[in-house]
Amino acid sequence: MNNMLRKFFLIFLILFTITEFSYAQDPHFSQFYANSLYLNPALAGSVVCPRLNLNYRNQWPAISGTFITYSASYDQHIDVLNGGIGVLVYSDRQGAGTLNTTNFSGIYSYRLEVSRNFSLKAGLQATYFQRSLNWEKLTFPDQLDPKYGFVYNSNEPIPDHLSKSFVDFAAGIVGYSERFYIGFSAHHLTRPDEGFNSYTRMPIRFTGHLGTVIGLEGIRGKKKGSEETTISPNILYMRQQDFEQLNYGLYLTKYPFVGGLWFRHNFNNPDALIMLIGIQQTAFKVGYSYDLTVSTLTNASGGSHELSLTFQFECLEKRPKAKPINCPTF
Repeated sequence: MNNMLRKFFLIFLILFTITEFSYAQDPHFSQFYANSLYLNPALAGSVVCPRLNLNYRNQWPAISGTFITYSASYDQHIDVLNGGIGVLVYSDRQGAGTLNTTNFSGIYSYRLEVSRNFSLKAGLQATYFQRSLNWEKLTFPDQLDPKYGFVYNSNEPIPDHLSKSFVDFAAGIVGYSERFYIGFSAHHLTRPDEGFNSYTRMPIRFTGHLGTVIGLEGIRGKKKGSEETTISPNILYMRQQDFEQLNYGLYLTKYPFVGGLWFRHNFNNPDALIMLIGIQQTAFKVGYSYDLTVSTLTNASGGSHELSLTFQFECLEKRPKAKPINCPTF
């Protein structure tokens, strides 16, 4: 087992340090575990029983040309497949509808029980992308008059196609025990062409995340699962070509409430202080988070608002063989 663990962490570190050059950045969610399939395809079926997640993010609402993202996902573990399946749909609207992206993903994750106390999950994801550009909402320098603003017609050539579709792939891996978890994912593995008027390959997005769950009731604590009082420190790192992002913070769970405090930065500049409040019950969870901008942009951006809603259903099988991953749900 020790050799297997060493190999797993070596692979994690090698993949974690790979870098790529890119031209764009994917949408991100502050409540990353509330959108677990978007974070890492290996997390499909991570709670074993069927789960439905709904997410909404409104970034910088005080600035003209907002960024709004919706997502919905469903996943569950299936014993006969020895793993989880999931579907993920998300829609991203940038610049008040100037650039619109919609995609649909199918996911499968395989579970390997390394020992009684440690398991691995490896996931694969296939995604169909559809992207469209609203040319009428774009402005160019040759339209600008120094006195009257954008009054001229642009001579910028219009692309032959203002919408395009392509297939993309992602992969991920997660290792976990009862109280600890560590994962890595890579999206856009085939780097499809996303350009409209030139050949532009989509950059690979690398994500690493790890955390632990610490019980605060001591060995005499009788409450387990969602009713246990816990604190959960977590770290998330993301890199997409030249863009890097590091999130670190913690969750505090006191049933039925969950609170979280996070700091996000890109190494060169601080970005945001993230505050989270949530309520969890057996059948559902709801969370709200606010990103307080602390960069030079200040909070004139209006920060960012994010909502998540999770429905947790009962298992179809009375005694599923798999154990759920004990990690945060927001």
